[in-house]
Amino acid sequence: MSSIFVYTDGGARGNPGPSALGVYIEDDKGTPLFSLGKRLGETTNNIAEYSAIVEAFNWLIENKGMLGKNCKIYFYMDSLLAYSHIKKIYKIKNEKLKELIFTIWEKEKILGLSVSYNHVRREGNKKADALVNLALDNLI
Repeated sequence: MSSIFVYTDGGARGNPGPSALGVYIEDDKGTPLFSLGKRLGETTNNIAEYSAIVEAFNWLIENKGMLGKNCKIYFYMDSLLAYSHIKKIYKIKNEKLKELIFTIWEKEKILGLSVSYNHVRREGNKKADALVNLALDNLI
């Protein structure tokens, strides 16, 4: 595969409140490779957003063999804060978020492939957002 597109989202109903993450991954032909909606319990929206990115990396690392050594990974997220922390635009003040960002950076190194991060509007992240809501509604 030459490219993989990863869409991540997280949400909490209340902040903190019941939360969930969503991950949707497809190849460069639009073929779905992985989708996950997962409840996280009581936490914040930001923790859910970052946890979704970690889950995506877990899948990518587990499936690295099928991706190929020249595969490019494109992440899309609607959290400007997560994007800005990952890209080192904003300083990370919250300790829990700092731990998650360091985990993300470590998993990126372990993966060893070209990774780019992109901030998109909510409309550009509908599949991951839908997985969050399905998980929160206990439908998956």
